[in-house]
Amino acid sequence: MTRDIPARHPDVETAVAAAADAADAFAALTPARRAAVLEHLADALAAQEETLVPIARAESHLPEPRLRGELLRTCFQLRLFADVLREGAHLEARIDHADPDWPMGAPRPDLRRVLEPIGPVAVFSASNFPFAFSVAGGDTASALAAGDPVVVKAHPGHPELSDAVAGILREALVAQGLPAGVLGVVHGFEAGPALVTHPQIRAAGFTGSIPGGRALFDLACSRPEPIPFYGELGSNNPVVLTPGADAARAEELAAGFLGSFTLGAGQFCTKPGTLLVPAGARILEHLQQAELPAAQDMLGERIAEGFAETLAALRETEGVEVLRAGEDGRPAAPAPTLLRTTGRRLLEQPEALEAECFGPAALVVEYEDTAQLREIARSFTGQLTATLHAEEDEDVAELLAILSRRAGRVLWGGWPTGVSVTHAQQHGGPYPASTAPGSTSVGTAAISRFLRPVAYQDLPDVLLPPALQEANPLGIPRLVDGERVPGATPLTHR
Repeated sequence: MTRDIPARHPDVETAVAAAADAADAFAALTPARRAAVLEHLADALAAQEETLVPIARAESHLPEPRLRGELLRTCFQLRLFADVLREGAHLEARIDHADPDWPMGAPRPDLRRVLEPIGPVAVFSASNFPFAFSVAGGDTASALAAGDPVVVKAHPGHPELSDAVAGILREALVAQGLPAGVLGVVHGFEAGPALVTHPQIRAAGFTGSIPGGRALFDLACSRPEPIPFYGELGSNNPVVLTPGADAARAEELAAGFLGSFTLGAGQFCTKPGTLLVPAGARILEHLQQAELPAAQDMLGERIAEGFAETLAALRETEGVEVLRAGEDGRPAAPAPTLLRTTGRRLLEQPEALEAECFGPAALVVEYEDTAQLREIARSFTGQLTATLHAEEDEDVAELLAILSRRAGRVLWGGWPTGVSVTHAQQHGGPYPASTAPGSTSVGTAAISRFLRPVAYQDLPDVLLPPALQEANPLGIPRLVDGERVPGATPLTHR
């Protein structure tokens, strides 16, 4: 049974039609040619830094150094995907030559498999990263790298910046001889459902809230022809502190936690929302005595209001008390707040106490013993990250295994609010951290979301895609008759 399909939206119709018209030409580019396009896009964005950063500052209220760093990251990931394209392993080319003596009891045909662009992709911008998770962000970069045109649903928190970035990218695409329809932008709440249900959209990437993401995910699945929906929805990102770590470096860990959960006014998707500590831990005293970071402006009025409502609900939950709170500031710049409860209370009401609180607040939970800690760890739903602070001589293998089953990235020490763009990064996890736990939205592995496998059987060599032709004109690594054959271009290390 399908849901009612939202009404057609004129801007969505125009943008998707342009993307569909551009799809074949863009997909036909060689990986090396597409790599050059991505580098040109990065150069074009970097050249407009002095224009873009002030717009982002005015709309997002984020500090200028943060925005400059975020733009640098945005350009870097475009260039990193260019490296991936030139190396070619992302195509996962596999060749099985015909074998009349194939041991399964019947001759093996000539089979050749490769990943190909999936088609026009919808991308939904996030509020908290106006560059890195927006019009030119990771979803767009990975989709373009895959060879797919993109239509971006702009976030209402930074509409002027969205149009400015889109204008720069489209101009750069046209300068490279490509149709402007390779990248489109639409605005407005109604555009979202219309975009994800448009019959010519072949996949979608989303970063945002659980209710909004789940509604779009359900629409994507209930289409007459369902499409993959890669949604990053919500995460609490628990941090576990063992008795050994507490005894060894409580003061240092207190400072690190305070800095991490208040970074960017607590508006990171990887913000640690829960700190699990031994009952009576030394860190509690340091958390109470350390200087709290100053209140910071949140991204917008609606987000600040949502934070205030969630925090009020947490504070009013039975068994929860305020451990520490900064001075009340303006509603748009709420004071950092630390709450406190026990492991028993958390296990009694996990749904209420483990929910994401998007803003500068966190819950400190005192567990009684190792057995209760493991039970608490098992109570968490899917997470983007889980962090363990322990000493190497402590027996934490079972706990680590529990955390790894619930999170996409498990940290030993450190803090989860840094998400490096690398080849090995994993940003995703079991639901509700994401709707597709087998994928990532950060790092070069993100390209696989917007590719689909096609196998060609007994085709003449001249009709095969270049990645599968016998002479390997692209010079890419391939799996040939079960043996790995290296390509001509090594993966660049940046």
